[in-house]
Amino acid sequence: MAEFKKADSMLEWFDQRLGVVNFAKVMMTEYWIPKNINFLWAMGVLLTVLFTFLLVSGIFLLMYYKPDVNLAFDSVNYTIMQEVSYGWLFRHIHAVGASVVFLIIYIHMFTGIYYGSYKKGREMIWVSGMLLFVLFSAEGFSGYMLPWGQMSYWAAYVITEIFGGIPFIGDELVVWIRGNFYVSDSTLTRFFMLHVLLIPLVIIGTIVFHFYALRFPHVNNEAGEFFDFEEEAEKYLAGNKKESKVVPFWPVFLSKDFLVLGFFMVFFFYLVFFHYGFAMDAINFDKADGLKTPAHIYPEWYFLWSYEVLRGFFFEIAGISGKDLGLIAFGIANVIFFLMPWLDRSPMVKPANQRPYFKYWFWFMMVDLIVLTVYGKLPPTGANAWVGFASSLTFLTLFATLPFITKAEAKKVKEK
Repeated sequence: MAEFKKADSMLEWFDQRLGVVNFAKVMMTEYWIPKNINFLWAMGVLLTVLFTFLLVSGIFLLMYYKPDVNLAFDSVNYTIMQEVSYGWLFRHIHAVGASVVFLIIYIHMFTGIYYGSYKKGREMIWVSGMLLFVLFSAEGFSGYMLPWGQMSYWAAYVITEIFGGIPFIGDELVVWIRGNFYVSDSTLTRFFMLHVLLIPLVIIGTIVFHFYALRFPHVNNEAGEFFDFEEEAEKYLAGNKKESKVVPFWPVFLSKDFLVLGFFMVFFFYLVFFHYGFAMDAINFDKADGLKTPAHIYPEWYFLWSYEVLRGFFFEIAGISGKDLGLIAFGIANVIFFLMPWLDRSPMVKPANQRPYFKYWFWFMMVDLIVLTVYGKLPPTGANAWVGFASSLTFLTLFATLPFITKAEAKKVKEK
């Protein structure tokens, strides 16, 4: 307390001890952003706003939700939707937000890949961003189970069953995750705790770290141009705003973000009020029944590509069962994006369209992910199964060949 009394203010004391105020001060007044960037750089702000929407709407839903297998379904579909004033609105915001947040995450993620935002000292920004993707995926999956509808129940059954393929500890791990030998009340309670407490806390901490990591390397620009940020900032401060290649984070850069945010809010609330059904599967409006399996089980759209990789290997290869191959491929698919800074061997920091080989790799990957997503919702029978296998194999092959493609690209550029 003696130290606190010596400080001029409470803010100064926190600044000295935690660095929080200093970090905010630097970001708002001393952090500079390249001038030549487009609306795709506003995705981080959109994600922050969406996470806030999910947090606030989730708190309101938490007031009436019952984490019990006998009460959960009715607490969502009757109490919240029909009896609580504006309960339907908070559920729609939460459901639509859960889907749209992944749309923005994917745009943010593929923008980073397209412009090479994971390179040249930006590895920690990329890795922390991918960690956020995994955490949001875990949050989305745990929340999908809470309404306790048919698809919630069977999706939880299928996903938890995946862990059974882990050698030696698989069966015991499944029982530990479920809290029982089958998906039951203990499973619902555990996922409820993860969804409302543990995972959100980790997400908040990771978001802070992700933003903090931006302090060290500057944000890259559309052209991948290198310049002296301090020199360009001096030009701006001297009044040569047209010649300067940077703008201050506040208020110029954030004003652009707010403009994009305004248009996004119109789109978001249009979905909330008029097209919320896309975010809630019709099968999930039937109460969970462990004795009645749906004709076709599938996860939410943002998991379909990795789900298709999981089930894409449906036959034995070299003595390894299709189930084990699918589990291995699924594990690789969910880790491989973390390794982008090291798989891309080219030092070139340019947009994909300015890179001779990488541009083909990028668009092949995008098309393949779309195919995986489309076929992930279709029954894995007949031709569908073979398309799923081919697209899953293509996905893995693309990342296996990336180091060789980018190394050849670097050699070609050097020769020029």
